[in-house]
Amino acid sequence: MNRSKIPKVERTIFGHLPDGTAIEMVRLRGDDGFEVRLITYGAAIQSILAPDRAGRIADVVLGRDDLAGYIEVRRFLGATVGRYANRIASGAFELDGNRFQLATNDGANALHGGLAGFDRKFWPVTDIGENPTPFVTLSYVSPDGEEGYPGRLETHVTYSISGGTELSVAFSAVTDKPTIVNVTNHSFFNLAGVETGGDILDHRLTIAADAYLPVSATGIPLGAPSQVDATPFDFRNPHRVGARLHDANEQILVRQGYDHNFCLRGGATDGPRFAARLEDPRSGRVLELLTNQPGIQFYSGNFLDGTVTGKYGRVHRQHDALCLEPQRYPDTPRRPDFPSARLDPGQTYRHTLLYRFSTTDGAKE
Repeated sequence: MNRSKIPKVERTIFGHLPDGTAIEMVRLRGDDGFEVRLITYGAAIQSILAPDRAGRIADVVLGRDDLAGYIEVRRFLGATVGRYANRIASGAFELDGNRFQLATNDGANALHGGLAGFDRKFWPVTDIGENPTPFVTLSYVSPDGEEGYPGRLETHVTYSISGGTELSVAFSAVTDKPTIVNVTNHSFFNLAGVETGGDILDHRLTIAADAYLPVSATGIPLGAPSQVDATPFDFRNPHRVGARLHDANEQILVRQGYDHNFCLRGGATDGPRFAARLEDPRSGRVLELLTNQPGIQFYSGNFLDGTVTGKYGRVHRQHDALCLEPQRYPDTPRRPDFPSARLDPGQTYRHTLLYRFSTTDGAKE
């Protein structure tokens, strides 16, 4: 088919939930073969197809081939996670003198929204089109008390091709009671291509952060941010992901690699600004991530354990992919010294992030 004749937005049925609800796949197409495939289960990114320096297209995010795979094993692959991404210690927090106990699903802690967070929900299409660019809006209403969170929360996420090879993700939410909100996307990236690309240890990573949050063995921040200077957490200049992954560093050992929040320079901002850059030297693919959030969780795929087989028959093993998750800091509701995650009636929560893909010519490699 002539590429110019291929629709920029396409909807198909991806599968059905046990109750018969149809889950759709929406395809958004940009330039040079760039394509993003989304599903209405978990408002998840199922695939991102991006060209390499020679124009060859590959899928650069982990995912499952069918809906059953997403339902049977919860791995947050490409999912929208919330109400609160990351961890809250003991699954409990106070707001205006009231104590709220959340569902705990990560030992004693609450993780990524609890037992059935946003990643386990049906997000119907509420708007879709090609003007001014290919886009789709998915929506979910979380009832008051769901997973222990206060307030009825109405949440929307709009995915759009904001440039020829750029994906914009815009989250918004409103509430009818004071609550906490921290929503992000949980894509696992391998820029070499998830079908044949091997691991991500040779990917070169830059993070615009001078400090990070040391954590306990369960991933809860221990205290105030620590400077990255002279540590394996210094990604202010590009470093191979695997270069210091086996250093005898307590924080590397405690999480079997990187699984830490990096405190972005400038904190929360009105609009998205540069947060991280990831490059695969072999393919030349580059991902730049921009966000308006104060932190970014860098996870080096430490606990991918070979028990899940994803797209293309690829078994997901340790360090086969990595995550860069813009968000509020973990455990913020219990830490008044961290950037607030509070949302009140009359306010609108907004989180905008950009995934900007490009290529290098490899001249420096």
